[in-house]
Amino acid sequence: MNQKKTIELPSPAPCFDVLLSPTPRGARLARLLAVDWLRTLGLPYRVTQAAEQIVAELAANAATHGRVSGRGFRLALLAGTDALRIEVTDTRGEDLPLLSTAAPDASSGRGLVLVEGLADRWGVGLGPAPRKTVWVELNLPRC
Repeated sequence: MNQKKTIELPSPAPCFDVLLSPTPRGARLARLLAVDWLRTLGLPYRVTQAAEQIVAELAANAATHGRVSGRGFRLALLAGTDALRIEVTDTRGEDLPLLSTAAPDASSGRGLVLVEGLADRWGVGLGPAPRKTVWVELNLPRC
């Protein structure tokens, strides 16, 4: 008699993915949806708070600097065993984010400094054209 073996596949990592309009309203919705999803995972408060700030900044940048009429931006969150990965993709691949120091009296220009301070790792990936993805990873504490 042939016996069938049951193979247990690892459960996929929890993920969240949404396409939003490149507007202030879309950026705000990105933050709200991310916070709601992160709360369902039961992540530590420190991670959730950092992720909320990072999503808010990256989504605002996508809505402001990555905006192309008729094209949305994508927010993706992936909770692995060791890290939470945040990705924001827009269609302005030619306009890469620059980490710079804002003038003391400037009303903007500090967002990526905040992202760098909160992130364990971050960077930019290009493609497929005309897209760019700004990604951030936050280490998750081990139990």
